[in-house]
Amino acid sequence: MSQAVRVVWDDALISYDFGPGHPLAPVRVELTMALARSLGVLDAVEITGCAPATDDELALVHNRDYIDGVKGVSGTGRPDLRWGLGTPDNPAFAGVHEASALVAGATLEAARAVWTGEAEHALNITGGLHHAMPFSASGFCVYNDPAIAIAWLLSQGATKVAYVDVDVHHGDGVQAAFYDDPRVLTISLHESPTTLFPGTGFPQETGADGTAVNVALPAGCGDGGWLRAFHAVVPPLLREFAPEILVTQHGCDSHALDPLAHLMLSLDGQRAAYAELHRLAHEIAGGRWIATGGGGYELVQVVPRAWTHLIAEAAGSPLDPATHTPQGWRDLVKERTGETAPLTMTDGRHPAYQDIARGYDPADAIDRAILACRNAVFPLHGLDPIP
Repeated sequence: MSQAVRVVWDDALISYDFGPGHPLAPVRVELTMALARSLGVLDAVEITGCAPATDDELALVHNRDYIDGVKGVSGTGRPDLRWGLGTPDNPAFAGVHEASALVAGATLEAARAVWTGEAEHALNITGGLHHAMPFSASGFCVYNDPAIAIAWLLSQGATKVAYVDVDVHHGDGVQAAFYDDPRVLTISLHESPTTLFPGTGFPQETGADGTAVNVALPAGCGDGGWLRAFHAVVPPLLREFAPEILVTQHGCDSHALDPLAHLMLSLDGQRAAYAELHRLAHEIAGGRWIATGGGGYELVQVVPRAWTHLIAEAAGSPLDPATHTPQGWRDLVKERTGETAPLTMTDGRHPAYQDIARGYDPADAIDRAILACRNAVFPLHGLDPIP
């Protein structure tokens, strides 16, 4: 297999734009690529372009009537609530089909590169639109690019694909696409659906043979608790499932500064998760790793630094957290947003966690979330749910 690492990018990807004031502002991606470029991170990867996903590729997940409906909205810019377009979350805009199909095409290009062996790892930071459903847009997502990429991999002969979603919101659309397909293991770590959109992702949602896995964490969970939950669930299930390829979604809206959710992770905790997923890709999937972006609505302080760390990690050249952000990038932030950019690539935290194998506390909300997940799915994989 090639040791190349690819980042799929086209300037047209920022046309996925719901308009002024919408939380999913394309400037977050623009600033990420600018930061990664200015720090030399992109020098260590191959940058490749992409083509829009075709209708046949979109139809691997989405109903053709829905695709035609999105095209209709795309041509006029007028809302059509039959397809979930024209809501505050998913405003209608002219060109929405073309913009959405390009994002899906970028993740498909990443999947093709890894599946064919042209690259070992491949990333589309504009992707990760995990809420889109077969018949409707949802949660800022029109076409579900991770699900489309996974379905494409299955169509090419993949027999086992694992998907790990660390976005603060439940990866409901990807789970729904493969809920009854034992070839796909979906694992989502997210804020509890009792306090956050989309209201799904309870541990009892287990899918075919326990292949839907949900770790629903309490609001206020920080680095230590989140990493404890991750290590208690993700590595043992991935090892047991033994996928051929790992697909990950890296929404960074689990950060304490994110305005739309209530987890309390730091940039440093998120970076630790990226490193562990990279390690697991090599351990359990022969290094075959496709990574996408996702949510993240603190556009200056969080998203650009988080995803620059993700690219650097995938490239095998992790950035020293103490690295200073370049003055030129800080000037660009001021010009594009009027905000003051962060000075370094760290929040100054040193995340640590206690492994649950050392014992668990049934009175602790995080431990209860871990045990609820393990009790629901571990026996279905032949694993002992009790630490």
